[in-house]
Amino acid sequence: MYDYIFRNALVVDGTGGEPYKANVAIFGKDIAFIGSEDISRAKNVINAEGKILTPGFIDIHTHTDLELLRDKTGEKRIKQGITTDVSGNCGIGVFPFSEALKNNTSDVLGAWDNWSWDSFKDYKEFVNKRGCGTNTLLFTPHSALRYRVIKNDAASVANDDEISAMCSLLDKELSYGAVGFSTGLYYAPCVFSDKRELIDLLSVVKKHNKLFSVHHRCEGNDVVKSLKEVLDLSKAVGVKTEISHLKAIGKVNQDKVDILLRMIEEYREDGLDVKFDQYPYTFGSTSLFSLLPPRVLSLSKIEQRLALSLESEREEIKKEMLNPDSWDSIYQMVGPDDIWISHLQSNASYDGLSLTELGRLLKLDPLDALFNILAEERGSAVMLDKTTNESELIKIMTHPLMAFSSDSLYSSPTPHPRSYQAAIEFLSNYVLQKGVMSIQRAIRCLSGESADRLSIKRGYIKEGYPADIVLLDPKRLKCNEDLTNDGIEWVLVNGRPAMENGIFKGISCGEILSV
Repeated sequence: MYDYIFRNALVVDGTGGEPYKANVAIFGKDIAFIGSEDISRAKNVINAEGKILTPGFIDIHTHTDLELLRDKTGEKRIKQGITTDVSGNCGIGVFPFSEALKNNTSDVLGAWDNWSWDSFKDYKEFVNKRGCGTNTLLFTPHSALRYRVIKNDAASVANDDEISAMCSLLDKELSYGAVGFSTGLYYAPCVFSDKRELIDLLSVVKKHNKLFSVHHRCEGNDVVKSLKEVLDLSKAVGVKTEISHLKAIGKVNQDKVDILLRMIEEYREDGLDVKFDQYPYTFGSTSLFSLLPPRVLSLSKIEQRLALSLESEREEIKKEMLNPDSWDSIYQMVGPDDIWISHLQSNASYDGLSLTELGRLLKLDPLDALFNILAEERGSAVMLDKTTNESELIKIMTHPLMAFSSDSLYSSPTPHPRSYQAAIEFLSNYVLQKGVMSIQRAIRCLSGESADRLSIKRGYIKEGYPADIVLLDPKRLKCNEDLTNDGIEWVLVNGRPAMENGIFKGISCGEILSV
């Protein structure tokens, strides 16, 4: 007897092929049967007539490393149909452990006091013993390697011994089962790595035949040069590469999207295995401190506060932010009207204000107002920023090399909606309403595309595959203003119902996966 049968479902199986009507049966953790035979011997028979049955969604770029500890049920993920997360992105993550790493991740990952692990192996054991809501794979993050090895000044160029030590650590973490290596060349301390360091680290990734995920140095004025840098590095080593959240930031840079896409296509034609991911929003979210120049971000928090408090230093920082040299000044590209405070831990009364509104409130220039609040901040500071036009967003979204991602952050009590609704926004707004692509192509972007990229046995409605499954009602699928979603009826993770008839079950069905 089967555990579950979904009868008369429209199956969109993750391959990109045409949808088909079928009965799908689950036994234990696996998909046991797919066919037209009228089977009914099951503990639970679900009438799926008029509904779409898909693989559980895979989010190839998210930041749930600590969120899965704060919420063992994965509610914010399951309610949008996501059954597998990929974390440790942008060079930001939770292993190998060091106090410096713990002290420098809260803006993106949020807080967790008891960091009781040292490596991926320890973290996996810790989480699987506690339980987690979704299946999760993790990259080994570049910042963790630098904080662990370059103990005196991680914001500096590494010497030969330090590079060798980082490579040894990376080799160990990949041997333990981390899915690959990620860097965020826009963020400190990864921004201070040079070609020599990156080539050596990528050679370790190549040795293990795993994935290199990269938030490259510039996504704005120098985005073309920046993308070429990482593509050249990847090509030199021959490492499989994922460009994180592909975009061109700023109104004056939207015409560069075509150049970026052509460049990626050309490198693929020349033999480099490179693809990219994207979240379905024209605005992003990251640390408010990331508006500051790299030289300021290289300072300790105490030194940053001091620099932001000195008039002479403030004037120099302003000049650098308004006339940047070879780095992305989001402030200069986007402007204070289109940068909003999502959350200030020390000054929550300013949450929701644009930098222009903050300046008016404090009767200061927006930059001076920004410096004041950052100088006072003792905890996390998160922002939202308008990054791109919808036409260019859709151009990237509909490219055949695109995979879905959410870039979710859970470090703020007022988060970007992508953290709760990205998968539903993609399907309901862009696919079902605007029709930018077929439902079968969209589900492939949400499942099989990333499963293949990650070399995992997930992402397909296929006999013998793990039963990570979503049943949705396309007529009801939508995002609500209160960050809830309608239309997701069933979510199975490893054959267990995390959502049943639209009701979230609040159980831990997932596990940390090794590759």
